[in-house]
Amino acid sequence: MAHEKLKTPVRAVERNLALTKQVTQFLLDHPNVLEAFPDAFELVILPDDDPEIRAFNLQLLDKLGAESKPIVFARVKTHPHAKPSFFVPLAA
Repeated sequence: MAHEKLKTPVRAVERNLALTKQVTQFLLDHPNVLEAFPDAFELVILPDDDPEIRAFNLQLLDKLGAESKPIVFARVKTHPHAKPSFFVPLAA
């Protein structure tokens, strides 16, 4: 079965690193939020104002995500001081 190659957006690594830093800093500043997450989860960052990176990150999840790990979605704006919102889908 042939796998579709991901089209990597320009500067995807830098853009994702900036978002990861922003989410990580928020979690360090608010450890009670992290305590509410499931053990050994996968974090998927979905920037509301960067649809190209949002789509890319969802494609990465689809291609590389571990089915055995719960997923935590972080919605955030690319503005450096934006507060992320976290969502944990319920198990079926």
